[in-house]
Amino acid sequence: MIALLVATGAALGAPTRWWLDVVIQRRWAPVFPWGTFSVNVAGSAMLGAFAASWSEQSSALALFGIGFCGSLTTFSSFAWESQRLATSGARSVAMLNIIGTVGACLAAAALGWWLVA
Repeated sequence: MIALLVATGAALGAPTRWWLDVVIQRRWAPVFPWGTFSVNVAGSAMLGAFAASWSEQSSALALFGIGFCGSLTTFSSFAWESQRLATSGARSVAMLNIIGTVGACLAAAALGWWLVA
């Protein structure tokens, strides 16, 4: 049952990530990967709030936290975009992406937790 909830959440989170990334990148198309940054920060805030709200055995945490937030956020795109920036000569932008994403995601998760706990 838990695996089905995680899969259902993931089936909703992945297309949401893709759609938000496309919308954000079309609106702001600079070198910096704002789409991936935005979904990672938003997903971290939501996961922090969900983790503070529900126990580890909760079906809601499996659906929304692990499934939805797990597929909404994307480490692989973050890593690839950072590497692409660095190898294309935009090393300062790559470092800004790495430091900014990690810092913002940690802060967002803590804020989500704090707002709910």
